[in-house]
Amino acid sequence: MAILKTSEIREMAQEEREMELEMLENELISLRAEEAAGGQPENPGRIREIRRTIARIKTVMREDNEDNA
Repeated sequence: MAILKTSEIREMAQEEREMELEMLENELISLRAEEAAGGQPENPGRIREIRRTIARIKTVMREDNEDNA
């Protein structure tokens, strides 16, 4: 899963954003569970990247909702 830029997120349809958000949140949960179990993640920076991408998606979704209101 590639990390998305804000411009790429804005080009997505609403349904695509929701699917991407769900997939990223599931990946984040699994990485955090692995870390909590005492495992060493393959890419420790991946958690930070995922959190930031989730924040970008939520920000764009909130902006769209404000524009439509």
